[in-house]
Amino acid sequence: MKISYEWFRLFYCIMIHIGKLIEAELHRQERSITWFANKLYCDRTNVYSIFKRESIDTALLMRISDILNYNFFHYYTRQLTHTEVPAEE
Repeated sequence: MKISYEWFRLFYCIMIHIGKLIEAELHRQERSITWFANKLYCDRTNVYSIFKRESIDTALLMRISDILNYNFFHYYTRQLTHTEVPAEE
């Protein structure tokens, strides 16, 4: 499957800052950074690093979604349903 430059540019122009969304959900749930770090089996500096990321590994996002009981993947799937994907040539 060949992806056109235009589709690639469009997708990344509407980039989701997943780290900020994770941080916002953590605060909405009134969970501490220490609690989250313990659940992820990492230290607090790694959690702050996650908050700064614009993109994230899917396996890590799955773990975070499970820990916070929140589907962070819906931000991406919702975006895909509103973005017209060009037909393959």
